[in-house]
Amino acid sequence: MSLAPTTPPADQKTDEPILLRADADGVCTLTLNRPQARNALSVALMAALQEMLDAIAKDDSVKVVVIAANGPAFCAGHDLKEVRGLPAEQHRPLFDQCSRLMTTVVHLPKPVIAKVHAMATAAGCQLVASCDLAYAADGAKFATPGVNIGLFCSTPMVALSRAVGRKKAMEMLLSGRPITAAEAEAAGLINHAVPAADLDAAVADMAGVIASKSPLTLAIGKEAFYRQVEMSLEDAYTYASKVMARNMAARDASEGIDAFLEKRQPTWQGR
Repeated sequence: MSLAPTTPPADQKTDEPILLRADADGVCTLTLNRPQARNALSVALMAALQEMLDAIAKDDSVKVVVIAANGPAFCAGHDLKEVRGLPAEQHRPLFDQCSRLMTTVVHLPKPVIAKVHAMATAAGCQLVASCDLAYAADGAKFATPGVNIGLFCSTPMVALSRAVGRKKAMEMLLSGRPITAAEAEAAGLINHAVPAADLDAAVADMAGVIASKSPLTLAIGKEAFYRQVEMSLEDAYTYASKVMARNMAARDASEGIDAFLEKRQPTWQGR
């Protein structure tokens, strides 16, 4: 059953929705659609993404989420014109709103793939780092350039430092210099850099593979991954053992094991 939220607000300059949604074969693609603003994360766009992700969390028809973008950039971070126009007392709520959005991506019980066709900077780079997987066109670049304008990328730092090594994260944060898609792949910020002409196919292939799995198993595994990674080795194994035992009791696990032994395709029921 689809639980799509209300239609996202339109861009004041174009009258087009600032967030687009397309569903096919269990894959939901959310496309940032503020091309004139380089898909900067305005308050309205963050609210639209938040509302859509909250609805997707309860939508059994969605197995995988892809976050894409239209225009010359994937996402330029916060809308600086909007930020400068806010009174000081609204700055903390703005960054809290963005932080909630990023944690929603991480805690969403569906895998999220970033499809990065072009530049991703500041909170845009944060969004890529927050996604479970990321694929990028080989011409895309990534940066946390806040230091260049006197505003250290402290909130993007949270996601970035959890996706790449400390030295690379600090290099990006302290210099503000962009890195290439190839460097981002080597650093672990993205999974693969591919020719631009192959990006759609690469993301569609991975999304299709993931969508073919048990949705319950995916939800259990994603939650467990992010919880255990912050634990000590001993605590992580104790927790993971409990998760495995709980997973084994699920109907989909029994079905999957039986299907493997019987050399047939499993039929998932999400329970």
